[in-house]
Amino acid sequence: MAGAGVALVLLGAFTKSAQVPFHSWLPGAMAAPTPVSAYLHSATMVKAGVYLVARLAPAFAGAVGFWRPVVLTVGLATMLLGGWRALRQHDLKLLLAFGTVSQLGFMVVLLGAGHPDLTFAGAALVLAHGLFKAVLFMVVGIVDHQAHSRDLRRLHDLGRRMPVVAAVAAVAAASMAGLPLLLGFLSKEAAYEALLHSGGAVVTAGVVAGSVLTFAYGARFLWGAFAAKPEPLTADVVGDVRPPRPGFVVPSAVLAALTVALGLVPAPAGALARGAARSLDPRVEAPKLVLWHGFTTALLLSVVTVAAGVVVFARRAQVERLQARLAWRFSAQGGYEGVLHGLNRVADRTTGVVQNGSLPIYVGVILLTAVVVPGWALVAGSGLPSGLVVADSPLQVLVAGIVVAGAVACALSHRRFAAVLLLGSVGFGVAVLFVIQGAPDLALTQLLVETLALIIFVLVLRHLPERFDPPAWRVGTALRLALAGAVGAFVTFFALVAGAARTAPPPSAELVERALPDGGGRNVVNVILTDFRAFDTMGEITVLTVAALGIATLVRAGRHDADAEEPGA
Repeated sequence: MAGAGVALVLLGAFTKSAQVPFHSWLPGAMAAPTPVSAYLHSATMVKAGVYLVARLAPAFAGAVGFWRPVVLTVGLATMLLGGWRALRQHDLKLLLAFGTVSQLGFMVVLLGAGHPDLTFAGAALVLAHGLFKAVLFMVVGIVDHQAHSRDLRRLHDLGRRMPVVAAVAAVAAASMAGLPLLLGFLSKEAAYEALLHSGGAVVTAGVVAGSVLTFAYGARFLWGAFAAKPEPLTADVVGDVRPPRPGFVVPSAVLAALTVALGLVPAPAGALARGAARSLDPRVEAPKLVLWHGFTTALLLSVVTVAAGVVVFARRAQVERLQARLAWRFSAQGGYEGVLHGLNRVADRTTGVVQNGSLPIYVGVILLTAVVVPGWALVAGSGLPSGLVVADSPLQVLVAGIVVAGAVACALSHRRFAAVLLLGSVGFGVAVLFVIQGAPDLALTQLLVETLALIIFVLVLRHLPERFDPPAWRVGTALRLALAGAVGAFVTFFALVAGAARTAPPPSAELVERALPDGGGRNVVNVILTDFRAFDTMGEITVLTVAALGIATLVRAGRHDADAEEPGA
């Protein structure tokens, strides 16, 4: 059961943080203003699932066998798919949204593996991502505000017209791509170093491939937004674009400056990442973010990433044609919409069957649900308790036999009036059992309520046929009998199990001991009714009063109706 719970938690986390195959909602959620998108994509909301995975990974990565294969596979697939899809987008904001999907997959790989070094690298990546992704989204907002377009096919030579904005965007994109002297480079170096020791060859290769795509779509972003294109990609090129006011650029420039500063002086960022990583996993030691580790394998992987990213970007036309050829007819968004459509069809058909206006079907569905759902738990439990006592006295057996006989006769009766009287006899028999068990207060309440119900039935029967309608088909009768038997067996079994479920000693002994010193009476029952549970007794008195008033009102109403029907009245 723990494994099933963990699987469901992972499913929720993957959905929240736009992991494959639930990634389509994030690129589709582009209606918010750009500053809001910058906040949501860089700092909050979408990282909630990543945080949950990171929080649970130290405990479950080694204890639950499927954790690491599932988390690493989903994270790598998300990183690669998000980067691949970003290379074919023309809307700058949509390009960054798929880039966010890719980076979230990267974070899931690092923070979900459950290794202390990878947890530290993941915390550093979260910090770096918050800075560079916020800058990039705010830059898109500036471009959209000044050029009235986010389509990179319509943008031409904005770098010359808005050099400060282009420089800020270049810093953020370079940090995202993992270029040296920036915080993004330090976090990616830490990730490569940790993966080489704890990630395995396949995971490391997948992360490097995803980082190549990150470099490529980061370069595509800068080229599409600010480059002077030799041949315009569309005839509808944006015309005159004025540079923004300085105050419009300051927020993104401050974050870009922090990216540079923390890259050159990484100690503060390392302390933040180390504190965050230790709060997730106490096994994290004291790794540091260092600008220069020497000529290491991690540095070689960074060089390979940059070189391959340059090649992919330089061949962007061929990449777009390849993507067009490999484009699937099926998409995650299409699959989601298909599931919703199928769910609506099933709901419509189910509603047509179970909500067709038939009271027996309504009651049958409710009773069947009440039997199957908790009944499965009862059957899967420990079974019947040991030491069951059938009866305390022969009188109980006699009264119980009369109750059962009345219930069976009620079910077999063909006349409504006789069935109501027999049903009332069952209730009165239960009241007698209360008296035998020494609960006269409950017996009195049962008698009055049963009498009220009997009078109501009798008054209603005046407007109903004298006999029950015969069943339309025998199969329906068999189904009703089967359901009635299942409900009876379930209620009996539940009552037996619930009665034996007490593990603590009952409070009756303490009530007997405290009746005289605390309640001032030797009759324990009276002390309980008037002192220990006085409010409960007052509630029962209220029920009895309401029942008595109801009975009197109904009797008077019945007499008034009878007098009105007499001739000459």
